[in-house]
Amino acid sequence: MIEPVADLSPETLSRYDCVIDVRSPAEFAEDHLPDAINMPVLSNEERAEVGTIYVRDSRFRARRLGAALIARNVARHLENALSEKPAKFRPLLYCWRGGMRSHAMATILSAIGWRTGVVEGGYKSWRRMVVDALFTSVDAISFLRLDGATGSGKTAVLRAAMRAGAQAIDLEALAHHKGSVFGAAPGSAQPPQKLFESRLFNALRHMDGARPILVEAESAHIGRITLPRRVWKAMAASPCVVLAAPQAARADQIVHAYRDFIAAPGAVATAIDRLRPFHPKERIAEWQALAAAEDWRALAAALMALHYDPLYARARRRGPAPVATVKIDRLDSDEIERAAALIVDLTRVVGVPLL
Repeated sequence: MIEPVADLSPETLSRYDCVIDVRSPAEFAEDHLPDAINMPVLSNEERAEVGTIYVRDSRFRARRLGAALIARNVARHLENALSEKPAKFRPLLYCWRGGMRSHAMATILSAIGWRTGVVEGGYKSWRRMVVDALFTSVDAISFLRLDGATGSGKTAVLRAAMRAGAQAIDLEALAHHKGSVFGAAPGSAQPPQKLFESRLFNALRHMDGARPILVEAESAHIGRITLPRRVWKAMAASPCVVLAAPQAARADQIVHAYRDFIAAPGAVATAIDRLRPFHPKERIAEWQALAAAEDWRALAAALMALHYDPLYARARRRGPAPVATVKIDRLDSDEIERAAALIVDLTRVVGVPLL
């Protein structure tokens, strides 16, 4: 039995044992539904070949070749990834538009006896939901921004607040980037823009709209990821709580938080070079010398004092005044947990100052 599925809510998706994206690996890599797995019925090369024949030669020949390739690839999935699935296995399938590819595989799975769903409109239905929520909707999003100077432990406090029960989204984790020129994860790429947007939308739709969502204060760009305009505008207008920590503790925190970046050969020198448009060449040379000497604490202190602190101070002056300042004397686990507990309380009554 094939079930047409128009509702892509978390509740509907949870009724299926597995969400299967039957598109090509390249399409899947660009974006896909939450927790979907890729079982392509056409490889990247096969899809290109069928498409070329369809456009330039014969639609009939393209369909015949596509059917043969799909049958062969579905058989391979049945013999491998699906070989141990029980009689009551219930998959949900989708392709680009809910057309030939998903229905071809669904027909075979249904014939086996599996109750198989097919997403009406395919991936495009999902993408329309994402675009509407992140770009066109006029509904309000209630954020509480966690702000503070570089190295003040914002990410650590955010994650501690999440563990303590705060409703929060870790944007840097979704973007796989810490947000600065030093923020790339060595040896690991950021997700494509559309996949980031899908992950953000999926996180937002699990939130309680009656409670504020704690987020780390970010610019409009996290690495090469751009925050969707509705989200960015809501964040920019939202109240914020500021973390305040001594510069020495912040320098130590930076060295710890960026230890993987520091360990990557040449990564720090390359990042410093990207700051050349903003600083005199003598200052860049001083920073490069500190990097060459591996004096990471001194480099962190210099970057904070001469680049990041002035940059973020200017940005903060353009936004709403903070509703609270949480002082952290030491950026150890106890202080992080204490700050997180205060912020969890603040998410319940935004506007009450905490010192």
